[in-house]
Amino acid sequence: MTRVLIVGGGGREHALAHVLARSPRLTELHCAPGNPGIAALATCHPVSVEDVEGLVDLATTLRIDLAVVGPEVPLVAGLADGLRAAGVATFGPGRDAARLEGSKAFAKEVMAAADVPAAHGRHVATMVEARAAIEDLGGRVVVKADGLAAGKGVVVCDTAAEAERAAGDFLVAGSLGAAGRRLVIEERLEGPEVSLLALCDGETAVPLPAAQDFKRIGDGDAGPNTGGMGAYSPVPGLDDVAARELVDRVHVPVLRELGRRGIRFRGCLYAGLMLTPQGPRVLEFNVRFGDPEAQAVLPRIGDDLLERLEEAANGALRQRALGVVPEAAVTVVLASRGYPASSQSGVPIAGLDEAAADGALVFHAGTALRDGQVTTAGGRVLAVTALGPTLAAAREAAYAGVERITFDGRQRRTDIALAAADREAARG
Repeated sequence: MTRVLIVGGGGREHALAHVLARSPRLTELHCAPGNPGIAALATCHPVSVEDVEGLVDLATTLRIDLAVVGPEVPLVAGLADGLRAAGVATFGPGRDAARLEGSKAFAKEVMAAADVPAAHGRHVATMVEARAAIEDLGGRVVVKADGLAAGKGVVVCDTAAEAERAAGDFLVAGSLGAAGRRLVIEERLEGPEVSLLALCDGETAVPLPAAQDFKRIGDGDAGPNTGGMGAYSPVPGLDDVAARELVDRVHVPVLRELGRRGIRFRGCLYAGLMLTPQGPRVLEFNVRFGDPEAQAVLPRIGDDLLERLEEAANGALRQRALGVVPEAAVTVVLASRGYPASSQSGVPIAGLDEAAADGALVFHAGTALRDGQVTTAGGRVLAVTALGPTLAAAREAAYAGVERITFDGRQRRTDIALAAADREAARG
């Protein structure tokens, strides 16, 4: 039997708690720091995700059998290394492996060594280098901050002038601080984007259902990038066989290249892919469950996920495919006024119980409890997920749940999974 600690306090961690709480192997479920939604499933502890020493002390005090690290910041800071050194089995890569997300330049280097298809790009640290890269790549490029930027370090540019402004904002104005001191400037690819996550133990990779997320704030992919405004799963046209082939082409070679360097990746490896006319290309790697992809993918897992996470953490992941329920899932994010540039806190939220009573899964992302009232406490506030026999049915149910929930300044997209549902219907 297993005592579990989930590290984090967002929608991804709430989705993890929701799925792990169903496991017959579970004896105790803890979360640090958690949130009001997670508190209904787990014992929450007020330890920050950035407090590596405090989290290791908490895990050892609670005699945790398995730690599951949700966010990227503690992984890049070496939390998994500290937990393993203290004897705690951990699902999440160590500091060296977490550089796949912590440094886009490192990720590009590993992909090149592993012969993984990716966008062509250049690493730059000055405006002179940036201008040369933008010109060489034709002006229509993607400018990426090298370091962690909470989903806000990528600017998709239509012109060279726009790309130079983005590079100047990062390198000269320092809008992202240390994360933007180095950049990766890449060719702009065309095609549908897909998020493909896999459970990994350092050698074996087992794919999760594919998903697609929506990064822009507005309908029709208008406005600035965010941490994600919604997601859906499955992706029409990308079945289990195709997903397995992609994992064998992308994830497994990366695991092998890391292993060649003496680095064992135990955790969730997330590949953001562009399906171009020339074939799939990797846009980015994350070293944890995606957010909001986790809120759409995890409810579709039919297996005992806890058992599979333990296998990966202990370096003994079975190649057997994950069991997946046949229903589709659609997730819609509700954000606060001003997001992504700013956010509002302390705004009362109504309708949570009503949405849940209608069958929606309401995952808390940026909420707090004040005098018994759930309020906003961040940019992305809630993620509303619904399952259905088709994407259209899941979408209808998710938006029905969304309309039950109200708070002043609420933002949401109205087109999550719309095109995919239409494609699915056209296929019959």
